[in-house]
This record gives sequence, C-alpha cells and structure tokens, in this order.
Amino acid sequence: MLSPVLLYYVLFHYMPMYGAVIAFKDYSPTLGVWGSAWTGFDHFIQFFNGPYFIRTLKNTLLISFYDLLFGFPAPIVLALLLNEIRLSWFKRAVQTITYMPHFISLIVICGMIKDFTSTGGLIATLVAWLGGPKESLLLLPEWFRTIFISSGIWQHVGWGTIIYLAALTTIDSEQYEAAKIDGADRWKQMRYITLPGIVPTIIIMLILDLGRLLNVGFEKIILLYNPSTYETADVISSYVYRVGLQEFNYSFSAAVGLFNSVINFGLVILSNYISRKANDTSLW
Repeated sequence: MLSPVLLYYVLFHYMPMYGAVIAFKDYSPTLGVWGSAWTGFDHFIQFFNGPYFIRTLKNTLLISFYDLLFGFPAPIVLALLLNEIRLSWFKRAVQTITYMPHFISLIVICGMIKDFTSTGGLIATLVAWLGGPKESLLLLPEWFRTIFISSGIWQHVGWGTIIYLAALTTIDSEQYEAAKIDGADRWKQMRYITLPGIVPTIIIMLILDLGRLLNVGFEKIILLYNPSTYETADVISSYVYRVGLQEFNYSFSAAVGLFNSVINFGLVILSNYISRKANDTSLW
C-alpha cells in the first residue's frame, strides 16, 4: 500500500534533486547538467548583490509573516466556534459553506478577486464608499498584501479547521463534565480544557507552516500581480519564475530557489528543536 506513495516521492521529489547542481554551474541545455561549466557560488553572489534581493526577501518575509499572524489562527478560531455550536444542521451548513472556496480552481479564485477589486467591483465600490480610492485595488501596491492575505484566509480557513475539529474529538468529555461541576462557564472550559487539548496539534501545524515560511504561493502571486505592484508583491518564488522561465536564466533561478529551500529547511529544524525543548512536542 505504501509503494505508490514512496514511488511518487522518489520519482518527483528525490530524483529531481540532482538538478539543483545547476545552481553551481553555467547551465546550457545543449551541454546538459554535467557537461556545463562550474561557476561555484557566482550565481548566489550575483543574487545577494543584485538590485532585487532586498525587495524580494522583504516582500517574502512580510507576506509570510502576515499570513502566519492572521491566517494561522483563523482555522483555530473557527474550529473553536464550531465546537461550541449545538445545532448540528447549522454547524454542518457553516462547515460546508466555509469548505467550498478550497475546491474552487485558483484561476477562478484569482478571476473573482480581479472582478471584485476592479474599479466597478463589489469590494472596490465598498472601499470607495468608506472613503478609499475609487480605482482598481490590484493596481495599488499598498493594497496587494491585504488582498492576498485576506483572500487566502477566505479560501482556506474552512479546510484548515478539519484537522483541529478532529483534534477536538480526542478530548475526554468527562473533563467538561468535571469543569461544569466546579462551576466553569463555557469560556473557562474553552480556555482550560479545549485549547490545552489541541496545543500539540497547533504546535505541529505551526512547525510545518514555519517550514513553508518563504514558500509564498507564487502561482497566486503571478496571477494577481503586475509591474505596478512589483514593489510590494514580487517575492522570491515569483522572481525565480520570471528569471528562470521567462528570461531562460536557469542556473541563476536555481541558485535563488536553492537559497529559499535551505532557509526553509533551517526554519523547520530550528522550530522543531525549540518545540521539543519547550514542551516535548515535535515532528521527530
């Protein structure tokens, strides 16, 4: 049963790793990976000294930080709220409605965002009515991060609650009964029983999210950004896409991507180490 999964990871995740060597070469498709000349760390130095290093790193860190700050707690809060609902039909309706955006194609999602934030769109009209600018919000650099993060929360918050709702079912109901006898209200039950009961799950999910801190979804970025918003929207992954696939500079883009992966790997190791030392909860 495990063989198809293992085969998938070997073929599509481990075997392609040998291609990372082109980050240290002047890769030419005609010469191949091993026939191309070695350049050492020249591409890394070029990126670090280049005009876009600070901008792409800053945008990547800011978007990732805002997503972690607002997007990570959102499914936890929704799961806690759903756990307090006693009307089963209403709970199922809310779950279904919040799950639905996750299954909509990213292309469709981005098309909806563009329509809603265009000059005559619903969100742009509402913003203008509240005193904001009367123009397409995706053309304004200061609005891009807000649109990107808020739309991501709307798209994934319902799906993210599934694992937390599953964790809530493992909490012993006798703890709630004992708390009621001791006079604990719903808020205190949530604070002293529910939240501590799902803390290990929250920590594991946080470690996994920290490992993807610099992997901002470049597909969505590419579909939404434009030259007027590069200042706040251009991230490392979108820069790799432009340099590698549009400018055919494969070695340089591989070096940038490798730098991104190494930082993410280090964040996973560090966050797992801190978590294991702090409360004995870790991935390994």
